[in-house]
Amino acid sequence: MGKAENKTKPTAQSPTAFIDSVENKTRRDDAKRLLKIFAEVTNLEPKMWGPSIIGYGRYHYKYESGREGDFLLTGFSPRKSNLAIYILSGYSGLEAQLEQLGKHKLGKSCLYINKLADVDEDVLREIIKHGIQYMRAKYETWEE
Repeated sequence: MGKAENKTKPTAQSPTAFIDSVENKTRRDDAKRLLKIFAEVTNLEPKMWGPSIIGYGRYHYKYESGREGDFLLTGFSPRKSNLAIYILSGYSGLEAQLEQLGKHKLGKSCLYINKLADVDEDVLREIIKHGIQYMRAKYETWEE
């Protein structure tokens, strides 16, 4: 199998312009705040991945099946129903932080938050930082 073509790829779209187009004011304001949080935690520039994900950095994965590709290291998406925070490392070792975070739901590699006011931003920063450190230790990464 070789390198697979991911559907979600970096684009030239401006993350700021994308956020400015978010209809819901609370979601738009939270996305602007997340831009600042991710910039401070990652020290990376945001890039749009596909039409709706703001990503930071890039990593290369290769599965035992032989499928391989590149994807964002971490990021977020201001969806209509919630904010999706991409914690691609999963949540192993983050049990205490998740208990302290506040109102959220978990997906396999997504942390879903209705609004930033529902969570402790310092704890969210810890979770993002942990995810990045894990990914950098496990995968070849690029700091774009």
